[in-house]
Amino acid sequence: MEVYLLILLVLMILGSLYSLHARDLLSAVISYGIVGFGLVLSFLFLQAPDLAIVQVVVEVITLIIMIAVIKNTSREELPRQTNYKIAINFIIILIFAVVFFYIFNRMTGMLSEFGDHFTRMATPYIEGSGKTGSANLVTGIVFDFRAYDTLGEATVLFTAVIGVLTILRIKGRKKEE
Repeated sequence: MEVYLLILLVLMILGSLYSLHARDLLSAVISYGIVGFGLVLSFLFLQAPDLAIVQVVVEVITLIIMIAVIKNTSREELPRQTNYKIAINFIIILIFAVVFFYIFNRMTGMLSEFGDHFTRMATPYIEGSGKTGSANLVTGIVFDFRAYDTLGEATVLFTAVIGVLTILRIKGRKKEE
C-alpha cells in the first residue's frame, strides 16, 4: 500500500511544479488543487479521516474562491487554444482524475466499516472521561485530551481563510492604484 502513497507524492510534486511554471493563473490554481486533493488521499491512506475532511473543506473553499476571483478580475482575453491542445489537456485531466479516484477507492476501502466498534483509540478516552470534569464526553475529549489536534485543525482553517483574504486584498489594492 505504500506504493499508492508514493504515487500520490509524485503526483503532488508534479502538480506543484506545474503550478510554478504554468503560463496562466487559472492553470496554476487548478494544479495547486492537485496537491491539496493528493493530501486528502494521503490522510485517508494514513487512516486520519478527520484531517481528510478538514482538508477537503479547505481545498474546495479555497479553489472556488480563487477561481472566482481570477475569473472576475481577468481583463484580457487569452488566446484561443487549438482543438489539439484542448484534447491533450482533457486527456491529461482525465488521467489525473482516474488515478485519483482509483487511489481514493483503495484508501476508503482500508477504513473500518461504518458502525464497527473498533475502539482501540477511543477506549482510553472513554475510561478517562471522569478526569476532565466536563459534563459532555465529547467536549472533554476534544478540549482536554485532543486539544493540540483541535488547535491544529482550527489553525489550518484559520490560515486558509487568512490566505484567501490576503489574496483578495492584494488584488483589490492593485486595482485601486
